[in-house]
Amino acid sequence: MDVFVKMLTLQSQLFILILLGILLAKLGVINGAGRKCLSALLIDLILPCNIVNSFLGRASVTADFMRNCLYAFCICTVIQIAAILGNRVLFRRFERAKSSVLSYGMICSNSSFIGLPVAEALYGSMGVMYTSIFQIPIRFTEWTAGLSLFTNVERKDALKKLAVHPCIIAIFVGLALMVLPVELPGFALETVAALSRCCIPVSMLVIGSILAGASIGSLFDPKVLWFCFLRLVAFPLAVYGVLYFLPIDPLLKSISVLMTGMPAGSTTSILAEQYGCDSLFASRLVFASTLFSVATLPLLCVIL
Repeated sequence: MDVFVKMLTLQSQLFILILLGILLAKLGVINGAGRKCLSALLIDLILPCNIVNSFLGRASVTADFMRNCLYAFCICTVIQIAAILGNRVLFRRFERAKSSVLSYGMICSNSSFIGLPVAEALYGSMGVMYTSIFQIPIRFTEWTAGLSLFTNVERKDALKKLAVHPCIIAIFVGLALMVLPVELPGFALETVAALSRCCIPVSMLVIGSILAGASIGSLFDPKVLWFCFLRLVAFPLAVYGVLYFLPIDPLLKSISVLMTGMPAGSTTSILAEQYGCDSLFASRLVFASTLFSVATLPLLCVIL
């Protein structure tokens, strides 16, 4: 129950920040160029600092820790494979312009913008570390199977994008700083920590500015509601049902379920627009799943 109350409090805070983002977008304070700039700032600087900060001097490298990191990677890999195979059945009756969007939304969640702040607020630095490892397969499928839904993608290009992604680099930098006998100067540590604390407010303001362009009526599109049920309820509950019987760390189970229950990634609408799919429908998926997650994530905490 404590986790539920904590999650509900966090979601209320996130919801207020999202509303502020919507208001700032409506007032023109955050326009399209500003949103793009804030998004780049998040991905290229703030989120990587958040990841690195989670590894700095807060956990000892034990056999259990390394084993849990491996479990996190393997669990997410299996989940991503299940999502890719399940999409072929769940969305086969939809026209390509929509099925590509729906399938990508199931493969690529918004676990960076929302997942990392939630993991940090609920479980601290250990939650961020496991979440960061958990996201590696998501990043891989985002630029391989995910991108192939919209266009042909070369394996070499996909691996290159994965290797130079700031969040992936941050994971290995953080691991190196934790394992090696190297200590950053005090001013550097404080700088990283200060940027890390910007993660929640900036990410929620960006999401709010994205949602400002969507209509309330789009929430009631049957296809959108079907997607939200799968993405936010059915998928994480299925993961919970499987992990419940496995002898793994309860924290890792909670991270796996919550990250699986995250809304559709914002890149869903970006790629749909870029490659001529239904970008308006994609925006509705992002809008509705993000809004409904304010209610579904606390409910998932009840069962964890």
